[in-house]
Amino acid sequence: MKSLFTGRYEGYSVHHLKKDLISGIIVGIVAIPLAMSFAIASGVKPEYGIYTAFIAGILISLLGGSKYQIGGPTGAFVPILLGVVISYGYENLLVAGLMAGIILCLMGIFKLGSLIKFIPRPVTIGFTAGIAVIIFTGQIANFLGLTNIKRHEYFIDNIKEIVIHIGTANFYSVLTAIISLIIILITPKVLPKVPGALAGIVVSTLIATFFFSGQVATIATAYGQIPNTLPNFAIPDITLERIQLLIGPAFVIAMLGGIESLLSAVVADGMTNTKHNSNRELVGQGIANIVTPFFGGIPATGAIARTATNIKTGAVSPISGIIHGVFVLVTLLLLAPFASHIPLASMAPVLMVVAWNMSEQKHFAHIVKLKTGDSLVLIITFLLTVFTSLTLAVEVGLVLAVVLFAKRMSEKLVVTKVLPDHSKESGKVQSHAVHQKRDCPQISIYTIEGPLFFGAAQTFEEAIVSSIQHQQKVLILRMSKVPFLDTTGEAYFGNVIRSFKAQGGTILVTGVQDELKLALQNNGLYAEIGEDNFYPHTGEAINKALSYLDTNKCIGCKHFAFRECQELSRSKGQ
Repeated sequence: MKSLFTGRYEGYSVHHLKKDLISGIIVGIVAIPLAMSFAIASGVKPEYGIYTAFIAGILISLLGGSKYQIGGPTGAFVPILLGVVISYGYENLLVAGLMAGIILCLMGIFKLGSLIKFIPRPVTIGFTAGIAVIIFTGQIANFLGLTNIKRHEYFIDNIKEIVIHIGTANFYSVLTAIISLIIILITPKVLPKVPGALAGIVVSTLIATFFFSGQVATIATAYGQIPNTLPNFAIPDITLERIQLLIGPAFVIAMLGGIESLLSAVVADGMTNTKHNSNRELVGQGIANIVTPFFGGIPATGAIARTATNIKTGAVSPISGIIHGVFVLVTLLLLAPFASHIPLASMAPVLMVVAWNMSEQKHFAHIVKLKTGDSLVLIITFLLTVFTSLTLAVEVGLVLAVVLFAKRMSEKLVVTKVLPDHSKESGKVQSHAVHQKRDCPQISIYTIEGPLFFGAAQTFEEAIVSSIQHQQKVLILRMSKVPFLDTTGEAYFGNVIRSFKAQGGTILVTGVQDELKLALQNNGLYAEIGEDNFYPHTGEAINKALSYLDTNKCIGCKHFAFRECQELSRSKGQ
């Protein structure tokens, strides 16, 4: 508890409070238009986004595992939340959000935060770029001022809707959107301290209000007036039937929320040279998402852009995130009536720019140009996100990434037949010492390099099978470069041992590392091979192997793989 509250504010002073105050207000200014925009894009009223920004924002800063994390509604959630609203309705979205919060808490409690880092980057970039495309195209209707548009869950259906209603485009909406877009793009260059999104919305709203009032759709005409009151507390109707219905969407929201929040925390770590607590971050995110639905808020997560803004403007503690939430609340109470007059066309460019920024187009293009397995994972994840669903995209992307990884790792396993190289004084075993005129019909030595797992186990068995077929007397396996073996590798390894021993052969193993030795002891293979048949060095194993030689077979052997063989052949010849 001390580390949660006291430890994070050690040495905190009035000077630090001033910096947090300035940073919190600036981030709050940035958060307000984004919160409304993301809510509208998700198919709910804009005030629900504001409720989320200040309730979840405060809780995430207070309870999360990152000092600088700013939480709230984000673009990544838009297609997921819109799909839930279209399929199940707003009330069920609240239940799904609450369930997602519980899942996030459980993930943190059971310390699963570190597992999320194992999601391959091509998968995260693929679905993030796909989400960006959905957000961008989802704002075309508002940009053009199209009317009678019906929102659909799937990308193709929404594009068809735009094409069908393209004739209803409104010149004044297009003009308002263009003005907003221009202001958003030029503000950072002219006035870098002024949030471009806020400037674009304010300027385009004022122009639309004074010069062509009533000609464009506004928040008020589309969703009603934004109430300048505190949100009402209400307990969602949670039933077993609803839980069964929404467990799928809830899990997707939780996974995406966990990924986004931890990615944001990692970005914050890189910018501040700090380290977040991933499991505590998940618990903080979970509590925020459990509480927010009781006030009508939508799911929230860590927002990378707002977190970066928080750091760049001088934040030194979670107090800045709390101030950001309080500022959003105060703004709601004081300025809600004015916000109701914002044209939807003014907000469309805000989300379009957000979509462009989150698309990671440079990283996307770089991975595609590599033309590797990662390129395939990226493209498939991206296309499935756009044309089907995020759930399917991530599932397929992960499975494909695992399969390609297993294939690459299987290629890393090298099984090489070796013999002592008598041309050198050291006499170390080398692969080039084995050739048609120089081999041993009784002893086989193999160097195994790489992991012995399900993707490579069959390769191992196939390489050794020739020794089994020729009924050799001794098989020496040099395993100093085998880091681990899984259950499949264990099965194939066991097959080789039992097959070789069944024909009366002896297996000697050298160089086994402690971790692999422990695995062999746990699965019983150590005892099956025999403790006396494990050696630290290959030379010791060779000396032992020579004692098993059938000297009658050595007489007249032309291979001379060992010096001892030459000596034996000469002595018998005499």
